[in-house]
Amino acid sequence: MTSNPYQDLYIYYVSGKFRPPRNFNPDHYIGTWEEGDFSFLFFTRPNPTLVEKAVAELPGLSLIDHYHMTYDQWQGGEIVPCDIGPFTIAPPWNTPPDGLPAATILLDPGVVFGTGTHPTTRDCMEALQMAFDDGQIQAALDLGTGTGLLALAAARLGCPKVLATDLTLLASQTAQRNVRLNGLTDRILVAQGDAEKFIDFTSDLVVSNIHYDVMKNLVRSAGFLNKKRFILSGLMRSEAARIESVLADLPVEIFCRWDQNGIWHTFYGATV
Repeated sequence: MTSNPYQDLYIYYVSGKFRPPRNFNPDHYIGTWEEGDFSFLFFTRPNPTLVEKAVAELPGLSLIDHYHMTYDQWQGGEIVPCDIGPFTIAPPWNTPPDGLPAATILLDPGVVFGTGTHPTTRDCMEALQMAFDDGQIQAALDLGTGTGLLALAAARLGCPKVLATDLTLLASQTAQRNVRLNGLTDRILVAQGDAEKFIDFTSDLVVSNIHYDVMKNLVRSAGFLNKKRFILSGLMRSEAARIESVLADLPVEIFCRWDQNGIWHTFYGATV
């Protein structure tokens, strides 16, 4: 059992898009998360001098604030092994002394959200199991992969080719780390980029647990209708109603809907 490498987080809040040189890889640096026109730099040790210098050397940036919190505070609780469908999802640093079940997915989320505890993730995992029970899937597409959990589950369920994508570099790097951690580099390819640019990828199944603003464009694309089956999630009630209205005008059939407390919604269906 290894120790959690993220016990403490030192977060630097920067105005502007932090795009350092490729060789920017200081000690204890986890990565940068971009949110609109702001950036968050994550370290496991305090390093204000280095950050101030790096920000000063890049045009149009300014350091707004900095924070220190524990990893559990950032993730909203301790990351512990949990069972989702046929799988046990476990961080590599928190495994029981007597070992883990064979159907285990090791997941190091870093500072990216997506540990399997969110209702939409659980519903997507259940929908994935249903999709594989319904027939063979030779290729799958996971748009907005985050930590890579759904792509990992698809590969473990038997899919030989999975393309996992995320717009955020830090998320795609985290997903790639988890692919290596589970020994699935021969089955899963991780790419960074806009989901709409990957929807035309040839696949039997598309899984998208993503923002509505992206989803509304995906379901209207020609590439969406080329998929045999789909799992759409990450939708709140009014958003789900709008997506369902779009789907009603398409040659698709919805097999199952999930509604978590009237808030989060997931669809599993197929083209007809």
